[in-house]
Amino acid sequence: MAAGALKDATAIVGIGQTPFAKQLPESEKALACRAILAALDDAGISPAEVDGFASYTMEETDEVEIAKAIGAGDVTFFSKVGYGGGGSCATLAHLASAVATGQASVGVAWRSRKRGSGRRPWTNTQVQLPTPGQWTRPYGLLRPADEIGMLTRRHMHEYGTTRDHLFNVALACRNRANQNPAAQMYERPMTRESYMTARMISDPLCLFDNCLETDGALAAVIVSAERARDCRQKPVYLHSVAQGLPAQHHGMVNYWNDDPLSGPAWTAARQLWKQADFGPEDIDVAQIYDAFTPLIPLSLEGYGFCGRGEGGAFTEGGALEIGGRLPINTSGGGLSEAYVHGFNLITEGVKQLRGTSTAQVPDAATCLVTAGEGVPTSAVLLRS
Repeated sequence: MAAGALKDATAIVGIGQTPFAKQLPESEKALACRAILAALDDAGISPAEVDGFASYTMEETDEVEIAKAIGAGDVTFFSKVGYGGGGSCATLAHLASAVATGQASVGVAWRSRKRGSGRRPWTNTQVQLPTPGQWTRPYGLLRPADEIGMLTRRHMHEYGTTRDHLFNVALACRNRANQNPAAQMYERPMTRESYMTARMISDPLCLFDNCLETDGALAAVIVSAERARDCRQKPVYLHSVAQGLPAQHHGMVNYWNDDPLSGPAWTAARQLWKQADFGPEDIDVAQIYDAFTPLIPLSLEGYGFCGRGEGGAFTEGGALEIGGRLPINTSGGGLSEAYVHGFNLITEGVKQLRGTSTAQVPDAATCLVTAGEGVPTSAVLLRS
């Protein structure tokens, strides 16, 4: 395929999700099937037509069991993407490529997770970890929050980023969750005082700088742009897709590079914008991966919404709120709606461009969705 051949060639025509909660009784497989069937029903497409699947390597349900359970027909494409939350948007990219090249006609991407009621992989500090964990865990970096905490402190030291900037991120996400009945933090407002007095998890990150732990599942259905015109819902086109793994990258937060503050987002962004007909200044709304609040300023810089080191200052003056310079995470995101490895950012992007969000940005026609910054990542530009 020629460069740019994927541009607007495919569209998301169905989205589905289960409830989000700290604890749901059903299995991850049952939750996955519910989300997928809901997405197919949203699109008006029979499960028997599904012939492509994509999910995460960390997804514990697999396409064999899912295909049987939902009643899929013969499957001709399936893939899984690594690096946890860094893979979210790449599931769409893989299906877009498959559909555009004829390897599949109806693709389903999904993520099902019981992290709210499930185990925490870092709780057993005696477990031997593969590289790079074996080089960091002995020195006290036991959890992702510890690693991101160090990266945050460096950004504060070099650029004057403050906890007030991180609060701006947390507040914007919480405010949107307060408008979203499906969010775990619905009707649970946040104040500056409650944020600043919350217990520290890994200095400088407090409780509200960390994402939720959630049980739930989500799914999306992708077909060709031609077929999308005949589906039940308004098509949301995949305008540009990209993955990003920088040269010499190593570990979750790239401590081994001379410049750990230029993470995989910068690599993904170059590829994403190169293939697009518009730039950061044309984005109406963004769904930016928010496992931790500081990932937002880092991503704002990486994707070109502001200069290097300006991500903290960008959050000032209500910039991230509805009506601000760049409304973000309008469902509440991972911080306040649910944390299902970023897939709810994808479905919320679709809702914004359909005009059905609980915190709708007026006349939204373009949306950036990003995956986890710090790990090898991915991103997608959606347009109506």
